Amino acid sequence: MTRWPLPEHMAAALAQARLAADAGEVPVGAVVVRDGVIIAAAHNAPRGLNDPTAHAEMLAIRAAALALGQERLETCELWVTLEPCAMCAGAIAHARIGKLYYAASDPKGGAVEHGARVFEQDQCLHRPEVYPGIGEAEAAELLQGFFKARR
Repeated sequence: MTRWPLPEHMAAALAQARLAADAGEVPVGAVVVRDGVIIAAAHNAPRGLNDPTAHAEMLAIRAAALALGQERLETCELWVTLEPCAMCAGAIAHARIGKLYYAASDPKGGAVEHGARVFEQDQCLHRPEVYPGIGEAEAAELLQGFFKARR
């Protein structure tokens, strides 16, 4: 399989995912970008924070909203290493994220192209532009290695 150079923002999200793995968390990382600049970065931390909502996307969105002093992030992009779950997809819609880039698909827990398909629901008030599969091999490799080591 030929691997193309990763966009810098996905590389940054993957670096966050590695931090999660190092902390014993499921290796998912996310960054929020505005005007080409990373304004927030986070990784999964539900175990470390004792918070089931502490997914990488949720933490990055919260940090970006705080940094910008607003709850609407229309001019922002979210780069994440795994297809967002229903909770995170809902937060993406509520934050009005303009563009979503994600690496690996998640047939079990994803809710963008799998499962609930949150952005396709009539009740979804905002639908970001979605770009899947960027850095998919790297993200999938990291996730598979993490779970293989725990079996």
